[in-house]
Amino acid sequence: MKTRAAILREVGADWSVEEIELDDPQPGEILVKTTAAGMCHSDEHAHDGTMPAPMPLIGGHEGAGEVIALGEGVTEFEVGDHISCSFIPSCGKCRWCASGQQNLCDLGAHLMEPGMMAGGFRHHSTAGEDLTPLLKLGTFAEHMVLSVDSAIKVQKDIPPGPAALVSCGVTTGYGSAVNRAGVTAGDTVIIVGCGGLGHAAIQGAKVAGAKNVVAVDPSEFKRESAQEFGATHAAASMEEAMELVGGITEGVMADSVILTPGVLTGDMIAPAQFLTRKGGTIVATAVANAMAMDVQLNLFEFAMMNKELKGCLFGSTAPRKEIPHLLSMYQAGQLKLDEMITNTYTLDQVNEGYADMLSNKNVRGVITFD
Repeated sequence: MKTRAAILREVGADWSVEEIELDDPQPGEILVKTTAAGMCHSDEHAHDGTMPAPMPLIGGHEGAGEVIALGEGVTEFEVGDHISCSFIPSCGKCRWCASGQQNLCDLGAHLMEPGMMAGGFRHHSTAGEDLTPLLKLGTFAEHMVLSVDSAIKVQKDIPPGPAALVSCGVTTGYGSAVNRAGVTAGDTVIIVGCGGLGHAAIQGAKVAGAKNVVAVDPSEFKRESAQEFGATHAAASMEEAMELVGGITEGVMADSVILTPGVLTGDMIAPAQFLTRKGGTIVATAVANAMAMDVQLNLFEFAMMNKELKGCLFGSTAPRKEIPHLLSMYQAGQLKLDEMITNTYTLDQVNEGYADMLSNKNVRGVITFD
């Protein structure tokens, strides 16, 4: 079938919205009509080359849609089902899935390989180029062919925008606070970087009962927005937060510091370390340059103060459990998801949407489809 998609052919080029040819789904795959796609910073990492990705590619890994066709042997879904994408697939069979760590599924090792999870290509340009959907999803397209391992059924009354946001940013940010940092009632938590991930982490910390939630971001717009989502204090930098947090904790400092900036760099770890109390936790969630190796850390203080530094992928949780759970919280009014969508765009406005993100105009931009 013919459909339209946003294609990236080389690092730094504009996204090109074009008509493409989409093959029928193969065994273990489904054809989905896309209803919404979140504009996550991770796609910008592919665009600027800090996250190596096979090109040419179809962008987008945060999305939702409706199943319109099934590949041979598919029993997990029916035509008409609504789905949220999961950028980490889960097979349900490997060691990690069997132990409840679906976010570490062995299928994740194939995410940056060309083509589809099952091999081969389903997406082609009109000139005959084979196209790889980013992270095996490619949500910046009017239709997607994807593996059943990368799709999670959601209730049909969930609006497309919120269903898209939980497929990456919300689940990752919320879980950074609740699962990885282990925030508990009365804690002081610092969230560094207040885009989509940061706003979700703030909400997670609030739900977990944190007493003080400090939002750190150079953008005044994001600092102000963060306070509408549960932040109790705000600072423009970690250096500014040092005095603030020292004051509100009587010198104890934060129980946890969660790093959710647009780009994670090694020089952020040391200031996060000194914002953290004895025995406290630093959670590194955001994407860093894949080639970066240098981290600034005071090893003496780190060891002698019994601190922890943790990575976090997909909120350190099982997507098939957490995505429906977070959407049920949204339906109950316990999570603000509609409010996280600052602006919506058409597929043809994808470059405008990313320009707005880089200009700190959005908490989250979302592409909507008719």
